[in-house]
Amino acid sequence: MGALPSPEYFAAYFGARSGTLKTGDHWSDWGIVWPPAFKNRRERPFAEFCERYDEIELWFDRSPEDQLQLIWLLDYLGSCPALLEKLRLRLVPSDFLDVSIERLGTSTSYIPLVDVGARELATARMAWQAYCAPTPEASADLLHKDLSALPMLRPTLVDLLAELPSPLTGLGATELRFLELIARGFTLTNALFHLRSLRGTRIFGEFESGWLLQGLAHGPKPAVAGLDDELRTIDRENLRDRHAAYLRSRLSLTEFGKAVLAHQEDFSRYNPIDRWWGGTHLTNDRLWRYGAALTKP
Repeated sequence: MGALPSPEYFAAYFGARSGTLKTGDHWSDWGIVWPPAFKNRRERPFAEFCERYDEIELWFDRSPEDQLQLIWLLDYLGSCPALLEKLRLRLVPSDFLDVSIERLGTSTSYIPLVDVGARELATARMAWQAYCAPTPEASADLLHKDLSALPMLRPTLVDLLAELPSPLTGLGATELRFLELIARGFTLTNALFHLRSLRGTRIFGEFESGWLLQGLAHGPKPAVAGLDDELRTIDRENLRDRHAAYLRSRLSLTEFGKAVLAHQEDFSRYNPIDRWWGGTHLTNDRLWRYGAALTKP
């Protein structure tokens, strides 16, 4: 939803821990449980931390968030030659995520462990650079390239491109799906945010979905009515109060929303667009659209 972090941020993320970094801004912040012996090692740069080990396994599932993290991480590791021969990759099926930690040892045999070689690194680098580009053209072009080295990447690209504004409605796939669900009587935000199998889109989590819904409801010409008005003034970082406001909301479509859903109106003609798609800044003047093909603004 927001702009990608700067190259300097990424360098600090993988570098030695600094006292100026906030929680979550260093690679070591994301360990589940760190044994006491690892306490001092966590301060080191990521590459240096990994060098002492004979094998490094990367576990990633098919979710868009995981696949973006995978190509980002492989793009970084491609510049660490001392680690390349140690890298192994497991692509984890979704149903495996329900397996308990205690059963992992007996379950991993069902998940192939593959080397990370030149094809994987080249595919990741190509995809990450395309996603970070200032226009989505390179990402759309990836669908015509061989991505088989990372077999879960293509579905993620399809889902990501679907979130670009539609030529017919000016809305991305999740926004349009919200209108469809509200029209069918799903008036509570819990259903829109959390029933992913019903929603059918995978890109956004609860609070990102909330920002999209707020754009639909609180613009100059809203498509959605009934979203709690306090969300206009609650800070985006105040997740507790925002969550409470979502729960208070009872949603319905406006007449304009019904027209947008029927493809009779373009939401972007009447409302401001200001969000990011990877490295692409989407605004009303630079509204890259994606349907059967990518359309320049």
